[in-house]
Amino acid sequence: MTQNENFLQYVPIFAELADEALDMISKLGKTKTFEKDEPILMENESGTALFVINSGKVKVFRVSDDGREVILSIMSETDFFGEMAILDGLNRSANVTALEKSEIFIIQRKDFLDLLYAHPEVCISLLQELTKRLRSADMKIKSLSLKDAEGKVATVIIQLADDIGKIHKGVVEIEKLPYQHDLANMAGTSRETISRSLHSFAKRGLIKLEGSKLIISDYEKFKEMFQ
Repeated sequence: MTQNENFLQYVPIFAELADEALDMISKLGKTKTFEKDEPILMENESGTALFVINSGKVKVFRVSDDGREVILSIMSETDFFGEMAILDGLNRSANVTALEKSEIFIIQRKDFLDLLYAHPEVCISLLQELTKRLRSADMKIKSLSLKDAEGKVATVIIQLADDIGKIHKGVVEIEKLPYQHDLANMAGTSRETISRSLHSFAKRGLIKLEGSKLIISDYEKFKEMFQ
């Protein structure tokens, strides 16, 4: 089993495939390394490929009319992006930039579409992943429109916990919490609000802050309080 093939078996949309199919996919794509802060794709460019993160971390964002960056999500190992433009043939709907040095496996649009026809199980897995993203987007829209500032910050923490956190016995650890200005862009609020809310959560025993690490001691309780 090749290095790429071994990695692909942990990607949700490929997890049900046999070794032979994984081997075929590994030969279809190519791996490219992006340095920290290097753009991977840009909004409105043509969608010609699917991107799967082998290692590293990226941010998906849009830029508002007044030039403000709005972070939609942060992705890490085994996550994928670029699927919308692959499926509908339209231009990219967001920008993606490497937050740290990242190795990305790239599959061209035609090869991925051929894969969907040949392996319907990938279609099912892809639909399941897209549904999860829609639910997450619905939660974020609700947060930004209905919740107070603290609720918005909590929603972002929950999103990060689900996206890049490690959970063990109900405790979630987010190893490298994004910078406060990035958290503010995700929550649609200010850095001051982020700082104030994080310290409030910590004072109430809901989270622990250890340098760049954030720990949620009781993740289910935290979600019940803010969802």
